[in-house]
Amino acid sequence: MTLSSLIIQLINGLADASAMFLVAAGLSLIFGVTRIVNFAHGSFYMLGIFVAYTLVSLIGASGFGFWSAVLLSACAVALLGAAVEIVILRRIYRAPELFQLLATFALVLVLKDAALYLWGPEDLFGPRAPGLAGSVELLGRRLPQYDLVLIVIGPVVLALLWLLLNRTRWGTLIRAATQDREMAGALGINQSWLFTGVFALGCFLAGLGGALQGPRMPANLALDLETIGNAFVVVVVGGMGSISGAFLAALLIAEIKALCVALGQVSIGGIDISLSKLTLVVEFLVMAVILVVRPWGLLGKPQAVSRSGGASEAPLRPAGPLQRKLAFGSMLLLLAAPLMSGSFPYLTVLLVEILIAVLFAASLHFIMGPGGMHSFGHAAYFGLGAYAAALVLTGLHLPMEVALVAGPLVAAAGALLFGWFCVRLSGVYLAMLTLAFAQIVWAIIFQWDDVTGGSNGLIGIWPSDWAASPTAFYYLALTFSVAGVLLLRRVLFSPFGYAMRAGRDSPLRAEAIGIDVKRVQWIAFAVAGLFCGMAGVLFAFSKGSISPEAISIGRSVDGLVMVMLGGLQTLLGPVVGAAVFTWLQDVIARETDYWRALLGVVMLALVLLFPTGIAGFFERVVESRREGDTA
Repeated sequence: MTLSSLIIQLINGLADASAMFLVAAGLSLIFGVTRIVNFAHGSFYMLGIFVAYTLVSLIGASGFGFWSAVLLSACAVALLGAAVEIVILRRIYRAPELFQLLATFALVLVLKDAALYLWGPEDLFGPRAPGLAGSVELLGRRLPQYDLVLIVIGPVVLALLWLLLNRTRWGTLIRAATQDREMAGALGINQSWLFTGVFALGCFLAGLGGALQGPRMPANLALDLETIGNAFVVVVVGGMGSISGAFLAALLIAEIKALCVALGQVSIGGIDISLSKLTLVVEFLVMAVILVVRPWGLLGKPQAVSRSGGASEAPLRPAGPLQRKLAFGSMLLLLAAPLMSGSFPYLTVLLVEILIAVLFAASLHFIMGPGGMHSFGHAAYFGLGAYAAALVLTGLHLPMEVALVAGPLVAAAGALLFGWFCVRLSGVYLAMLTLAFAQIVWAIIFQWDDVTGGSNGLIGIWPSDWAASPTAFYYLALTFSVAGVLLLRRVLFSPFGYAMRAGRDSPLRAEAIGIDVKRVQWIAFAVAGLFCGMAGVLFAFSKGSISPEAISIGRSVDGLVMVMLGGLQTLLGPVVGAAVFTWLQDVIARETDYWRALLGVVMLALVLLFPTGIAGFFERVVESRREGDTA
């Protein structure tokens, strides 16, 4: 590697930094004012590049046509964002932050299928930027002219945002709302229109970032989730709500990535290490290091993060007579389900998927609801359990019974390791650190071909003879799922469970009466990882194979959706949410090619109708009737 090659690679990294900054700046603005973790921000970026492709085709690929299409597409995305904020998000601002996350995830599904309907599934390649299709020579190397323009655009946008926020009245209102939006509202600021304007501006920046990428990459349907992961990392590393922090973080991450590509492979102590492979996960490594060293990001402030909702949590209560009757009836139906397999041959297969989802969601709910620790990377323990069981079976050639024990223990060990770092953070920062660890685990599994099979995964993971039939495996899954849910419930009503909830509701008071809050939370991580690993083991044996998909961001998001759909502050919530989500996903996917949009619409309707979750809503109805009868 020559010095000139290294310099050129670092200059290329500046162009990537500008692209990351545009998206992250919009996301940071939206979070700073509205406190919404906008999961759909990557979808607006994706729409920006699709709309720009269409407008360039209509207006023409001349200089005027191209740059007009870029600005018009950003404006179109901003208008769509404003409509989304007015119609949907404005109705749920008072809901807990995670319910807002659920609503924005539903938007991801709707917008993805809308793009599929309008532009089709194929990648679309836009034209080169007029007059910038060539390259310039620097240090004996060629640099694309368009990349040099992108390098300039990033700082220009940063300067314009600084002027907007510091030299205009609207910017003053934005900064006031970022610091204390309740006080801003008390002073007479129209929060509704301020939030709409900020959300539209954030979407404009996302759409602009997408439109500018047209000459560099094809428009495709995978850009939404790819982009939102990177944007979250940049915002968290820079500090939530800090525009200058987002710019600094984008530069840092892009240059480290460029450095990894430039160095390629290095030798340390006689061991060859491929740095180029780190590009899949380097941003998450950077985020993990930054959050461990500086929990609020490079330029963030502790007061920028507040606990969701701000209201006290309702205490968990043991099951009442009605709940016990429903649970007993449900158990009888589950035990009798294989008897109906003649009429519904797919029933036991679907029920196994639901039972695995229930155990997965219950383990996540354990740390999110009673524990108050939000996790965006719970799939890490699901994947660790699944891969550990697969390797015990295929690598060590041990029976399934050993794998059923080894998988959850490996997942619990991973949760102990990651939890030691995670419990030192809170709120969104804790959630993003869990995501970072999950992506690191995913990258190791994805690239360790000799052990994990890499992207192909592992096959031949079949149950022992006594559990090989669909009916026998169904009863195995039923046993482990029901036992797992009951054990987690038992823990919550033990002294440990009360200590965990005390640490969630008032850490200072809990510490004052002698509870080691961090230690309790750390153990809770391990307990959740153990049961999540068991769900992963059952998943591997039910499919007969395991691949890196099982540990992807999508799996973690599915768990979040299940928990929030059922209800965060009710023990029945993860069970109901997992069953409803898995059933809806299966039924809707078999009915239409646009099942994501339909599923997203159903989720939005459920969020708007049941802001406390499905189970939470019905528990409140039962509780209100009980209080009415008592009165």
